[in-house]
Amino acid sequence: MLYGMIDIGSNTVRMAIYELEGERVEMVMKKKHLVGLASYVKNGVMTRGGIEKAVEILLEFKEFLYSFNITEFTAFTTAALRNSKNGREAVFEIEQRTGVSVRILTGDEEAIFDFIGATHNLVEDTGLLIDIGGGSTEIVYFIHREIEAKVSLPIGSLAFHTKYSTGILPSAAECDDMRAEAEVTIAAVGEFQAVSHAQICGIGGTFKAAVALYNSMYGLRSRNKRIEARRIPDIIRRFQRDYELTQQDSILLMRTVPDRLRTFIPGLIIADVLAKRFGSSSIIYSDSGVREGFIYDQILDDV
Repeated sequence: MLYGMIDIGSNTVRMAIYELEGERVEMVMKKKHLVGLASYVKNGVMTRGGIEKAVEILLEFKEFLYSFNITEFTAFTTAALRNSKNGREAVFEIEQRTGVSVRILTGDEEAIFDFIGATHNLVEDTGLLIDIGGGSTEIVYFIHREIEAKVSLPIGSLAFHTKYSTGILPSAAECDDMRAEAEVTIAAVGEFQAVSHAQICGIGGTFKAAVALYNSMYGLRSRNKRIEARRIPDIIRRFQRDYELTQQDSILLMRTVPDRLRTFIPGLIIADVLAKRFGSSSIIYSDSGVREGFIYDQILDDV
């Protein structure tokens, strides 16, 4: 059967179509809109503009699904609406105007679905799973494929860009401010005090963009999914606003991270702080995450 997943995220609103057969989950296609819902949150409130964007895109996706007779689908939302003071009221309005039921995932649920999706085909059975989203960062520590600790932190790539950066690329001083907040937020988490030298599995758009940029910078094949943590600070410094971009660097960014120009550095700063905190030498990117985890955990048994 064909099943649709709509993910109303803080950076991007995505729709993915999957073919489900037994235990097999195969993505057929995906569509996305770079909305940046987190940037529509003002003083903790989701503004009218953000609600209108969500309604517009949901109606478009619903029309697409029905055009291909895909009547089984799930829509959920994460940090941008979850953390808004008027999140439930905004979601209710979106549901009423679109006829689409929208589930607000809790931070714990998002972390669990991230874990299930990312580790389904992962070789490592012990380590850290990290998803740096636009408005939140989910961290899961697992041993022998069992969750030991999990947390959702209120820091994200788009939230950092909106709060600190006055240009498309941040300045060195703005990067320092982002790093300071990330360090304070991560240091306050008590659940992971004993974790050190852990392998990080990174999922989501931040790590997808980072590995594409990394491979191009260091002449690696596109199939490489590993980022050496020691090189992340060099990448951050190279693209700060204080330094004039060469034509080669401009082309590099536009080719590898065109959809993440505003958020890839804030995301990398969070990744760097996490890698240093946990003594991780590398980060492995996985292209499966919350949507696939939701299907494995919530949908397959009913198919």
